[in-house]
Amino acid sequence: MDILAVRSTNYAKQDERLYKQWFDFADSDDDGRITGADAVNFFSLSNLSRTELKQVWALADSKRQGFLGFQEFVTAMQIISLAQTGNDISADMLKCSETENISPPMMEGLAEMIAKKGSSQKANDSVNGNSPQLHAQSAQWFTQKAPKKIPASHVTSVIDGLKKLYVEKLRPLEVTYRFNDFVSPLLTESDFDAKPMVMLLGQYSTGKTTFIKHLLRSNYPGAHIGPEPTTDRFVVVMGGTDSRSVPGNTVAVQADMPFSGLTRFGTAFLSKFECSQMPHALLEHITFVDTPGVLSGEKQRTQRSYDFTGVTEWFAAKCDLILLLFDPHKLDISDEFKRVIGSLHGHDDKIRVVLNKADQVDTQQLMRVYGALMWSLGKVLNTPEVMRVYIGSFNDKPINDKAVGPIGKELFEREQEDLLADLKDIPRKACDRRINEFVKRARAAKMHAYIVGHLKKEMPAMMGRVKAQQRLIDNLEEEFTKVQREYHLPSGDFPNVEHFRDVLSGYNFDKFEKLKTKMIQAVDDMLGYDIPNLLRKFRNPYD
Repeated sequence: MDILAVRSTNYAKQDERLYKQWFDFADSDDDGRITGADAVNFFSLSNLSRTELKQVWALADSKRQGFLGFQEFVTAMQIISLAQTGNDISADMLKCSETENISPPMMEGLAEMIAKKGSSQKANDSVNGNSPQLHAQSAQWFTQKAPKKIPASHVTSVIDGLKKLYVEKLRPLEVTYRFNDFVSPLLTESDFDAKPMVMLLGQYSTGKTTFIKHLLRSNYPGAHIGPEPTTDRFVVVMGGTDSRSVPGNTVAVQADMPFSGLTRFGTAFLSKFECSQMPHALLEHITFVDTPGVLSGEKQRTQRSYDFTGVTEWFAAKCDLILLLFDPHKLDISDEFKRVIGSLHGHDDKIRVVLNKADQVDTQQLMRVYGALMWSLGKVLNTPEVMRVYIGSFNDKPINDKAVGPIGKELFEREQEDLLADLKDIPRKACDRRINEFVKRARAAKMHAYIVGHLKKEMPAMMGRVKAQQRLIDNLEEEFTKVQREYHLPSGDFPNVEHFRDVLSGYNFDKFEKLKTKMIQAVDDMLGYDIPNLLRKFRNPYD
């Protein structure tokens, strides 16, 4: 199972200096990014047709970020080189070629243009489109002294555009109606720039840590594997320059990591949280979240020192994929596991179920186990659709042929390839997922503003405020219905009544803000016009 086939660009060392010179020349504003306009000017020197160059951009900008970093630029050059020698442009063309042996393409008149401009080397410290200057610039947007209007010239990617829209239009609405207290903390720059995350959930000894080890082909720092509950903390496994484990309290205050929101769960949780960093090709694209085994049986009576369900809900909102792991001997869904799965509500599209260690039973038993698993899930997942279940044995041991037979072995291999394809898609779809989550957040913030504005409107001007507030809290479901009718909102978008009631009880409604229609209109304009225009601006420049 070759997850390391997530594309990484290789090229001959003697060509690196030339590619950097070309990249610096094509980068018109020295920001470490080749925008669509830059690419149109530079790629035209290859004398390929517009249709071919459209394919080149689509393959190079596979993450649909709206720009090419240095690695993506080299990928584009290699595709152009192969196309110039008569190869058909396709998604698999670089897989079929030894990329180190691909010569730089012929770019007509480029050497003369570079010589005319001057051969001085730019002091560009960018790492694949993420230069320190860009980070310093966008980091200021999230400070208290942030400008009210961010110049359009500072936006050079889809993610930059989302940052701008959040700071200018969505965050003011969230702050005014205390969205961060009720639903989700305010976003930081690192939330936008974070690599896509995959979270693994399941009871102890279902193979969560082994699954990560299998994908990485090595242990990560601090990993423990055994039949007993070995992983007793949340561990974020991410790329780094060296192998080390960073304690949770340190991770939560690092500005370049998207985990500052976890401070709301207190020191009791942060002492059970750590970040494991190591240099690894796969971790340059994906971050994994290993979780403690969900309690079952007698152990459920021992309460954790932190809100386990709340933490999983927080991570679920941040993650791009959630894997629920079961093994054939642990199909029962305990009360805690049921609460955990319930906390994933609203993220159904991210959930995948993995029946791990399936080679421990024969084919006949596997059929019964699969039926029992679907029956158990049907009682917990309140959805008419059937959940996708991957069957396999995700560890470094060979498949047990004696138990599963030749048919079972073929099934496992196909299932593993399907899951592998799902994981490979994550980096490619990361930008689309970021847009999707941003739109979901905007709709939730707008809904929250309607509710808070309505509760403020229902409060009396003078006498009986305490009784009126208690009456509104007690009859919160009726108030939701009034809001729905007044503003013609979908009932499925309203928050959980009980959770909202619990949070409301700690607030004085008199201090809530009235509904500000200008703020609501700004978010509507953002959803209806600004985001579509942003995507249009950074689409394939050859469209």
